[in-house]
Amino acid sequence: METLIVQPKTKEQLTVLKAVIKALKIDFKSEERPYDPEFVEKILQGREDIKNGKGVKIDSPFLSV
Repeated sequence: METLIVQPKTKEQLTVLKAVIKALKIDFKSEERPYDPEFVEKILQGREDIKNGKGVKIDSPFLSV
């Protein structure tokens, strides 16, 4: 059997999808995948470094900080 990965974009879509799946009596499991705490810490540290004048600024029309 196939496994489907569904990625609703809103809470409303999620609610409707769960209701339909339950109505069809299909087994499912729900998982939240939060960001890795180590990754989040690195991002926050980088932002703090930029505020404190540390780091290198790259001028590019495609990047904005």
